Amino acid sequence: MQYQKLFVTLQQITNNGNQKQQSMEKKLKLAVMALCCAPALWAQDVVDSLAVDVQTEQAFTFTEAQLGEDDDVTQNVTIISSNRNAYASQVGYRFSAARFKYRAFGSKYNDIYINGNPVNDAERGEFRYSFVGGLNNQTRSQEASLPFEDNAFSMAGMGGSNNYNFRPSSFATGQRLSVAGANRNYTTRLMYTYNTGVREDGWAFSGSLTYRWASMGTAYIDGTFYNALSYFVGAEKLINDQHSLSLVTWGNPTERGAQSASTDEMYWIANSNFYNPNWGFQDGKKRTSRVVHDFAPAALLTWDWKMNPETKLTTSLLGKYSMYSSSRLNYNNSTNPSPDYYSLMPSYYYDVWAPFNGDQSSTALANWQTAFGYLSASEENRQINWDRLYYSNKVASLQGADAMYYLQAYHDDQLSLSLSSYLDKTLNSHSSLHAGLQLSANNGLHYQTMEDLLGASHFRNVNTYVVGTYAEGSDQVQYDMRNPNKMVKEGDRFGYDYNILVNKAQAWAGYTTDLGRAHLFLNGRLSGTTMQRDGKMQNGLAPENSYGKSKTAKFLDGGGKAGLHFNIGHGNVIVLGAGYEWKAPTARTAFSAPQINNDFAVNLKNEKVFSSEFGYQLQTPWLHANLNAYFSRLTDVTEYSMAYSDVAHSFSYISLTGINKEYYGVELGMNIKLNDVLNIKALGTISEAKYTNNANVRYMLSEDGRYTDDICVNKDMREGGTPLTAASLDLSYHANGWFIDLIGNYYDRIYLYYSPITRYYSDLPDKDNDGVREFYDQQTGEWYMPQSQAKGKGGFMLDASIGKSIYLPHGRRMSINLMLTNILNNVRIVTGGMEQNRRDKDEKGDDIRTYSFVDSPKKFYANGTNGMLIVTYNF
Repeated sequence: MQYQKLFVTLQQITNNGNQKQQSMEKKLKLAVMALCCAPALWAQDVVDSLAVDVQTEQAFTFTEAQLGEDDDVTQNVTIISSNRNAYASQVGYRFSAARFKYRAFGSKYNDIYINGNPVNDAERGEFRYSFVGGLNNQTRSQEASLPFEDNAFSMAGMGGSNNYNFRPSSFATGQRLSVAGANRNYTTRLMYTYNTGVREDGWAFSGSLTYRWASMGTAYIDGTFYNALSYFVGAEKLINDQHSLSLVTWGNPTERGAQSASTDEMYWIANSNFYNPNWGFQDGKKRTSRVVHDFAPAALLTWDWKMNPETKLTTSLLGKYSMYSSSRLNYNNSTNPSPDYYSLMPSYYYDVWAPFNGDQSSTALANWQTAFGYLSASEENRQINWDRLYYSNKVASLQGADAMYYLQAYHDDQLSLSLSSYLDKTLNSHSSLHAGLQLSANNGLHYQTMEDLLGASHFRNVNTYVVGTYAEGSDQVQYDMRNPNKMVKEGDRFGYDYNILVNKAQAWAGYTTDLGRAHLFLNGRLSGTTMQRDGKMQNGLAPENSYGKSKTAKFLDGGGKAGLHFNIGHGNVIVLGAGYEWKAPTARTAFSAPQINNDFAVNLKNEKVFSSEFGYQLQTPWLHANLNAYFSRLTDVTEYSMAYSDVAHSFSYISLTGINKEYYGVELGMNIKLNDVLNIKALGTISEAKYTNNANVRYMLSEDGRYTDDICVNKDMREGGTPLTAASLDLSYHANGWFIDLIGNYYDRIYLYYSPITRYYSDLPDKDNDGVREFYDQQTGEWYMPQSQAKGKGGFMLDASIGKSIYLPHGRRMSINLMLTNILNNVRIVTGGMEQNRRDKDEKGDDIRTYSFVDSPKKFYANGTNGMLIVTYNF
């Protein structure tokens, strides 16, 4: 580890290298609401195989592990699969332990459907995996489509499309009971499913219940916990040979404690790459500040109409109410209570990055020793001191001041309704037509609540950031001028409260035909999107432009793509594909400062997407191989982020427009059959995903509410949070009911999410004091980069899976599966993180402080050796 090398001399001086960790169990209770229905008991008929079970369990177990990371970084989960492609059939879960994204695409380019109804988030465009979390048995049945594969339910997205089949008649008949133990995000999982199949009276019923749990003392990451109940209830009626009607409802009420990233310095001091700064002790018991509540109950009505043997129409109506919140600790007129805050670090006092030109005096060294000694002496010193926060608040209350520390929650609730109908028509023996229509309306509710005043008696709904810029009693200080100086109680909304309204209509069509050895498809779509903000508070920084509805932004977009699969013969197939689309910006990025006002981002345009692919497939009795090369170019991309700017000591709302990106790479997948029982599966990709220009940026600081226009020097930044190079080799043995896999994975070129705040053109050094920023080198023609993008270390990870299927009398079956991840305990692999939003140098290029933010990005590391044992009984 880099910090270990830098600090080795200082560690010998202080002789404080022995850190001990203590763990205490704290049992938490979760009261959740769930719709329950007692399924009818009927006959059983097990039809699935352990091979499918193993792959599905791996896919969902790895994917669920991604939900434990910090919400500020990313929640992207890409669902990609295709049995026709040796690479895509495995990569969706094989690299998930490293947070791998298919082709480095964000999940908004991966379209997910249920019964043909789109379920990507209406505001962000992303698919929230937690929407189907715990429904492993229901999500086994799916139709997958790669970017240049045709399907009957959509025009495939740039990152592919998947359609889950939630019809009760499609599920394997019988009962299924599964018990699992693990040392991951959750330690216990219980699953029960009952499916009647289609009965003689034409009815099919399905019910499922899943519970996942880990206490704060048993979860893999200290200070986290997991408590989730998933349910699924459905009924379907086959009315006659032409019509069937199904109604299903599901939900996943979840409460979990989240981990936040930290710096290598803090990981080194804690002697653990799993240090979590979000928790601490209160009255001797563990308490975490970062708790996520997630519940999105949904109901889906589907009508299947088989007009004739060649024509089928599927219509579905989906309604859901998503309730999501994430709590965090905040402070007011006080110091940051985070235990890994930079001013508490030893390197804040002594320059360990020499020649960083920081302080290296004997006094600085003594201060380093003091800080290091304190943080390394006790685990409690590295965690949140809840008792101190309560004491500080009580003292402030006695003096008539507002709470100095408090626990708040950000809410992202959504009420949505969507109608989808698509037609699948066979024209003749070699051609077919697909067409569909989708309508959706979404109301997103965004607000902040006071979760806990931490012993304080009162807190006013005022913007303390502006004090100094504006007088303390001015209107600008008010978060809500309609309720000035409102005293906020626990459970009250404060700070901001607004809705985002998004309506969308889309029509699409596809045509496929076989011309001799060639299979050709053509797809096209046309859609319209409207979006609007509806403010519920009159913000003092925008009194005329924050309360009530904004203007309505309207976008007309569409596009098309074509693909050709040409069978050369003898198992050789060539794949060609190209597409071009105009995509409306997401509502998440369309507003410049939605917590403050109704303004849209400047120069807001449709995103232009060109995508292409060349592939080769070889299929023989002993080899299935795919080689794919792809190139995608995106222009006029819009991005949005929020961050605390240490430079301005203010919260910052950042809108980036005019972004251009390129994604390209090569993928290889092979499944080599050595004999009847032994296979070798190989996967590999080398890719690039980067920004190709410097974006326009408009940002607002919460200290004054004014916009600043600038240029963000982000050219050549890479997509963060995913390996751009990855490879895998799997030795697979399947015989006599045994399934054994030994898998080696390698990850490299892992970039962290870059910070726009440290790359504004106006903040670049003016070393000559002539008003000219060093931005463009006239001699070389190169753009000046203020700092290189932070990266994480890759490495090798060894995984294994062993399973046994035991067939019992009367068609019953038991399966046992043990999955082991990171057997060699390589905990140095970085799985994500981000740069800090703080600068090291002033406008003249001089160092501001001894602490180096450039050298101290925040990271997540791969979990060490972990596993899951699953016992399943089908009867």
